[in-house]
Amino acid sequence: MPLFTVRHLVPLMLVAAACFARPAVAQTVPAPTRSVELSGPRFGVTVLSDGVVSRLRDKDIDVSPTISQFGWQFERQLYHSSSSVSVVTEWVGLLGGLDQGFAIPSLSWMVGLRTRNGAEFGLGPNITPGGTALVLAAGHTFRSSIMNVPVNLAVIPSRNGVRVTLLTGFSLR
Repeated sequence: MPLFTVRHLVPLMLVAAACFARPAVAQTVPAPTRSVELSGPRFGVTVLSDGVVSRLRDKDIDVSPTISQFGWQFERQLYHSSSSVSVVTEWVGLLGGLDQGFAIPSLSWMVGLRTRNGAEFGLGPNITPGGTALVLAAGHTFRSSIMNVPVNLAVIPSRNGVRVTLLTGFSLR
């Protein structure tokens, strides 16, 4: 004869659940997370390695190793008032090479963290005519009243070489 039958096990499970659930019932519900929209224009410069320049030439895009960048960043910051770190997600669409008569599109989706004092770090996928890659970015957002001015440095290593981008812009809170 088994030590426990289903008839004995069910009441035992109910007692165990009640004992473990009691501390969960006593917990307070934290304040909700807040969200801030920080989208705005971005502009800067990208330095391309020789391999990236060659890959673009294969696609009939003949640019020098340094190109301009202009675009828009769609950004949302999620934070809690008691935390010193917030979560940031952003889409960055850029057109590079306009200074040289080309419109080289680039789209990145970044996920990262920002500290209360403005330091930030993120990473995510990037796609351009030269291929796909992973973006690693770091920077600082300077705040002045309702205006935010981000300054970010991104490194995009790929099979074809490395791109290094310095971007800035602004957003209003």
